[in-house]
Amino acid sequence: MARLKMKNLEEFLQGLDGFKNPKVLLEQYCTPAHIASCVLYNIQTRYDDLDGKLVGDLGCGCGMLSIGAFLLGSSLTIGFELDPEALNVFHSNITEMEIPTIDGIQENVLSLGRKWENVFDTVITNPPFGTKNNPGLDVLFIKAGIHLATNAVYSLHKTSTREYISKKAKDWHVKGQVVAELKYNIESSYKFHKYQSKDIQVDFWRFAVGEKET
Repeated sequence: MARLKMKNLEEFLQGLDGFKNPKVLLEQYCTPAHIASCVLYNIQTRYDDLDGKLVGDLGCGCGMLSIGAFLLGSSLTIGFELDPEALNVFHSNITEMEIPTIDGIQENVLSLGRKWENVFDTVITNPPFGTKNNPGLDVLFIKAGIHLATNAVYSLHKTSTREYISKKAKDWHVKGQVVAELKYNIESSYKFHKYQSKDIQVDFWRFAVGEKET
């Protein structure tokens, strides 16, 4: 069971520092605290995939999902992030909260290799959607997670890509399902943004690595 109520988890996550200099080429957006808390709380209460588990966070950014996983009982969480500036904020957040069982490593998620294969019980990721750059990058994050996890991969993707992702899961012979449909609020972060904030329809997926589709 979850160790915190969802509203308490969200309150903790709201206090974390976000990107100081978000990079558009990396499509850096902070995962909203209410989205992170909803996603993580469901991972734990519905599937028991965080408490006592070894968790990998792909594209961990400033640590929102990694720290949330810790707060819900993960035994160890390791975040992987390409951007050193984001990783500095990640380390600052875990130092501020005095968390000993989280680590952040500067690595390209798509180049982790065999060292990390089948290391984690659970992999979580809020990948770049590939909207502005690198179409299909979010799907490559799922594929990477499948190689790293022994139990399940959880990921967020635009609802408009649901059919395509469902097809890819079948190609990989992995059981994928949409756990929830969410409204993802993106705050204005870049010069090209025309609005202060915008809601995007997002699917929250679970890929059961141990349950092969035929």
